[in-house]
Amino acid sequence: MGLKRWLEKGRLEAGCDEAGRGCLAGPVTAAAVVLDAGRRINGLDDSKKLTAKERERLREEIETKAAAWAVMHIPPERIDEINILNASFEAMRKAVEQLTVKPEHLLIDGNRFKGDNIPFTCVVRGDSLYQSIAAASILAKTHRDAFMQELHLQYPAYAWRSNKGYPSKAHRLAIMEVGITPHHRQSFRLIPDQLRLF
Repeated sequence: MGLKRWLEKGRLEAGCDEAGRGCLAGPVTAAAVVLDAGRRINGLDDSKKLTAKERERLREEIETKAAAWAVMHIPPERIDEINILNASFEAMRKAVEQLTVKPEHLLIDGNRFKGDNIPFTCVVRGDSLYQSIAAASILAKTHRDAFMQELHLQYPAYAWRSNKGYPSKAHRLAIMEVGITPHHRQSFRLIPDQLRLF
């Protein structure tokens, strides 16, 4: 059975999701997507359940067929300033602000959100339940992955091409041997004694 197309039929809804909350380096990235009711996108699902090739195909289709979409990166220094949870909320709010179509309601992946003046509904595992949230999860993931691919060219020692900033063994070893970069989140567990606990 496929994902649901909407929470309330006939209402302009934007799905919102983020990627990169658990990383040691790089931005937290959020996307907001308003799907076009008249243009179906087949194969939408939680981005974590899709292959990289499937995500890239769907990214192109979402960006072509959606009524509106936007992506926002929140950098490490802002994450360190306001913490990762609030940075995730900020990324989603800013993505919604960038939409060319103003939604009447937001569908948020997760169990918490701090919104502004648009009503919202939080949905746990929403990227496995609603098409708009799944579309947002795909855009957030693919845009953030592309960002980390670019950073990898500047800092190849950390293997960001493969780990995307998550605390893989190669990433942790590189921090212990080389140190940190301006793209690391200094409020996270980054010093060698802490890294050994992962």
